[in-house]
Amino acid sequence: MHRAIIKSVGVLCAYAANQHLTNQVRGAKKLVNSNFKDLKIFLNDTPAQIDYLVSQYNTTKDKALSDLNNVGPLLGSRVQEQLGKEVRPALDAALTMAGAIRETKEALENVSVSVEVLQEGTERLHANLTDVKMHLSNTLNDSACSATQAASTCNIIRNSLNQLNINANFSGLPGVSSQLAKVNDVLKIDLSSLVQKGYAAFNDTPDLVVNQTRNILSDIKNVLESIGSNITTFAKTLPVQKILADLTIYLTQSEAYVQDYFPVVEQYDFYRWLGCLILCCMVVLILIFYCLGLLCGTCGYDKHASPTTRGCISNTGGNFLMAGVGFSFLFSWVLMTVVVLTFVTGGNVEKLVCEPFEDKTLFKVLDTPYLLNQHWKNYLSGILFKNPNINLTFENVYSDCKENKGIYTSLHLEHLFNINEFLNISMYTEDVALKIEHIQINLSKIILLDEIGKENLLNFSSSGIEGINFAAYLAEINKSVTKVDLLSFANDLEARADQLPKGALENALKGHANNIRMIHNQQVIPLEQAMKYVKARSTLNQSIRLLKRTSSELMVKVKNVISAVNAAQLLINNNASLVIVQETKKYMDTIVGYFEQYIEWVKESIAMEVAACKPIANVIDTAVDIFLCSYIIDSVNTFWFGLGGSSIFLIPAIIFAVKLSKYYRRMDTEDVYDDMENGNNGYHKEHLYGIHNPVFTSSVEQW
Repeated sequence: MHRAIIKSVGVLCAYAANQHLTNQVRGAKKLVNSNFKDLKIFLNDTPAQIDYLVSQYNTTKDKALSDLNNVGPLLGSRVQEQLGKEVRPALDAALTMAGAIRETKEALENVSVSVEVLQEGTERLHANLTDVKMHLSNTLNDSACSATQAASTCNIIRNSLNQLNINANFSGLPGVSSQLAKVNDVLKIDLSSLVQKGYAAFNDTPDLVVNQTRNILSDIKNVLESIGSNITTFAKTLPVQKILADLTIYLTQSEAYVQDYFPVVEQYDFYRWLGCLILCCMVVLILIFYCLGLLCGTCGYDKHASPTTRGCISNTGGNFLMAGVGFSFLFSWVLMTVVVLTFVTGGNVEKLVCEPFEDKTLFKVLDTPYLLNQHWKNYLSGILFKNPNINLTFENVYSDCKENKGIYTSLHLEHLFNINEFLNISMYTEDVALKIEHIQINLSKIILLDEIGKENLLNFSSSGIEGINFAAYLAEINKSVTKVDLLSFANDLEARADQLPKGALENALKGHANNIRMIHNQQVIPLEQAMKYVKARSTLNQSIRLLKRTSSELMVKVKNVISAVNAAQLLINNNASLVIVQETKKYMDTIVGYFEQYIEWVKESIAMEVAACKPIANVIDTAVDIFLCSYIIDSVNTFWFGLGGSSIFLIPAIIFAVKLSKYYRRMDTEDVYDDMENGNNGYHKEHLYGIHNPVFTSSVEQW
């Protein structure tokens, strides 16, 4: 029973493998069509990819032309930026000095006006104080002061009369009219305007660059156009179109051939399927006979029946078993032959093709020197390039295509047409670089500050403001209005008058004290608090300090400004060429860099993206790994394994069936020797169903 189950499993495996192979063959058409479609896309897209690479030169050219058209903002601004590191500080210093001249004029005018205001107030105060002091002195000269009681008090008052005087005397300050006149003469020339002209001339550097490079840029543009024409011409001369056209024709013919013969393949596969099915049916038929024999023999077996009296069912079971044996002998040679053939075919293909293909050993075998052609070291390069010495192997080509690299890299097509020579950047940038190097820019027309402006600065430095006595001005500004507080002096005078005897002298002194208080209230307080005088003092203080700062080392400052302007002018006139050469080199590198990027991008695209040959690897994988190994060989190996397993178990089944059938089949005669060999087995007894058996008895007696 166990053998029957095992043989059934083997038959099922063989049938499943047979059916699987048929199903895969029927579905292979879709897979083949998909591969042909991928190859067509591969061939059709390659020219478009090449055209795209060529057309992208226009993008590079447009970017270069854009930079050439903007040579002013690009090259001119770079030159201006480098020169501006010295030019702009020099012009800024000159402009600052021009502002200082205007501030100096305003400060001198403020000094003059403020001094006049303060002089007016202090002179009137001085006159009133002098008048009071004179009258007070006359009073003290009166005979009443000669009296013993008044003499000491009068002497004290007489000695304090010197305090009745102004403290800040602005009338004694030196005037600034001469300095103001010289500064006004300096301002007759608008230095700020001259400096602004220098700025404007320097800011016109980009326009000067544009005007002086117009002819050269036109030549460069012509060179760029010619480069584009050369690239397009070279692309058209490549043999790619012819090769692809030939491959397209071959691919179309191959597809038509496959389409035409695929029905034939399906038809022959049907015959194969039918034959394998018949083989399976043979085993199934034998298995059915054995199963029916076991079933009938077991059901009809009677251990008390003799071989000649066995029942019909038992006899039928034995006949089924012998029929199975007969068919086993009849079909076994066919089964064994098929199993051997499929084993030899499937096993060898699996070991010699499929497994080596999986670990790429197959490609190494194909790459063995002088194997496929005894005269060629490398067969593939000999076929493609007629040069077998080029190291081009099946393994490398397959690996590169598997990684979806470009066919140019995979097949080493540089030996057919070297794209690196065509894309040599020096071929296309040398003319451009030479044209750019011949750019000559003359900036000598730029005048930062003319001689008039420089002379104006020197005149300002000799205006004499450094000769102003700033200490005297500041000293007077910081002084109080009077030497003594008039209010305190008046109170003290009145107190001393009270010490005198009552009379005309006392009253006269008190009258003078009141006059002093009146002068304090009407003149001193306004000089200290009135906005007019406070503002005059503040303005005078600020103006004097400003003039002091401006005049400090004025000659040195002016000479430094003129030196900076002269140095910047010298840089523009003599050394600007070095800056221009440096910036022109950077500008040229930028233009050339566009072409270098384009070339590198083209090389990378050709190596990795253009005509990516993964469809070719897919075709090989489909033909070998999928169709041959997975579809056919795996099915064949499963088929012979199942059918072979079933066939092997036919041998013990035959022995078992022959042995068992004699216990089930009805015999014409009884075999006593069998009984003696096996003993009393139930068929021969001394008494059979109560009847004496003489044959058995005589036989025993003879023994």
